Amino acid sequence: MASQAQIRSFDAPGIYLILVQGALREDAPYLDDLTITAQYSEQGAPVTLLSGTLTDQAALMGVLTALYNRGITVLAVNRVASA
Repeated sequence: MASQAQIRSFDAPGIYLILVQGALREDAPYLDDLTITAQYSEQGAPVTLLSGTLTDQAALMGVLTALYNRGITVLAVNRVASA
C-alpha cells in the first residue's frame, strides 16, 4: 500500500512546467499568471517554457485547453512539486 508521502493530490496546488512549440506573447491573459520564458530547442526551433503554480488539476486543464484552442502545440507537461 502506498504511503501518504507517495500519493500526489491533484486537487491541491502544484508547480508545473509546460513546454510549448513556438514563441508566445508575454501578455497572454489565458496563462493564469504563469512565467513565460522564450527558449530554443536542441534543433534551434523556438519554444516557450511556461512555469508556475496552478491551484489544481482543473486549472491545469484550463491552461491546456486554452493552448489547444489557440492551436499551440504542447510538447511536455511536468508537475515538479507540490506548492
